[in-house]
Amino acid sequence: MEIERKIAVVTGAARGIGRATAVALAEAGARAVVLLDLRAELAGETADLVRAEGAEPLALDTDVSDLASLRSSLDETARRFGALHILHNNAAIGEGATDWPEVPAERAGAIVDVNLRGVILGTRLALDPMKRSGGGAIVNTASGAAFAPLPPQAVYAATKAGVVHFTKSCASLVQSHGVRVSCICPGLVDTEMVRESGPEGRPAPWLQSVIDAVQLLTPRDIAHRVLELVRDPDGAGRVLSVENRARGTER
Repeated sequence: MEIERKIAVVTGAARGIGRATAVALAEAGARAVVLLDLRAELAGETADLVRAEGAEPLALDTDVSDLASLRSSLDETARRFGALHILHNNAAIGEGATDWPEVPAERAGAIVDVNLRGVILGTRLALDPMKRSGGGAIVNTASGAAFAPLPPQAVYAATKAGVVHFTKSCASLVQSHGVRVSCICPGLVDTEMVRESGPEGRPAPWLQSVIDAVQLLTPRDIAHRVLELVRDPDGAGRVLSVENRARGTER
């Protein structure tokens, strides 16, 4: 799918990969980029960056784990712009400063609700407006953690594995709705989630040794691969892994 003049929605757009993807979509010529997040001030900063690239931003206070909230925002997108072509289901949270299994049950439930329920609900709610718009592309953010055990972040890893399987199970939507669903699985990315994954706003101790051994990807690295998936005419069900290189090797 070409991005120029299209209407795009990005969840978790206030910072990190979501912000980078929103800006990249604007740079690629999207007519409007709708920013869904609960962090209004940071989403406003993303909106300024999108506007500077020539696209119309719309920041909406949205809880992707809440059906009514997500439905309201996607309905507002359709009312405001008359179409929906691109959705990046990107919002996610992790265990935070407490590793599994000490993470509180409430936090574990919230991880499932945001990371997996949010992706499923976002996809379902986008299908009909995308079909009416002549088709569309949905890109889900999974993770390299989907493919190997990650004991300190067991719930996060499980939700990302679920996103991968859900994406593959949606491959046939290109025939029924004209919507290509794919997902991206980044390695370690230089985001606030990684930098503030442990106590006192620092990387989690178990993660620090990994960070020391690899070159961190940048949010912009991932954003450009998201756009690759949006454009890929054969991308239905595609799972794209973006791996870290060992520190000291050429990128």
